[in-house]
Amino acid sequence: MSSANEMNKTRVINELRQFIKKLLQDPEIIPASLEVARKHSGTQNAATVIANEISSLTSVKIPDDPEDFSDADRLYLEVLKEVIDEEQAMY
Repeated sequence: MSSANEMNKTRVINELRQFIKKLLQDPEIIPASLEVARKHSGTQNAATVIANEISSLTSVKIPDDPEDFSDADRLYLEVLKEVIDEEQAMY
């Protein structure tokens, strides 16, 4: 594995560790995030709208521009979308 690839993997792991820590320290983040994701699911630019509202309501700060999203930001938004899609498929 190349050194650059290893460094990128380490950076992503560190971002995810910090993010998971934040989720564990503030138990209101997940319910608030799910509520926001439900509200905006299926709308145009949903990821950006969801990211902006989560940033305004919680201690999670996601950049306004999707091009500036970190890997952890993208992963969190993707997982939120998957959870909402699975909820909707059950009903």
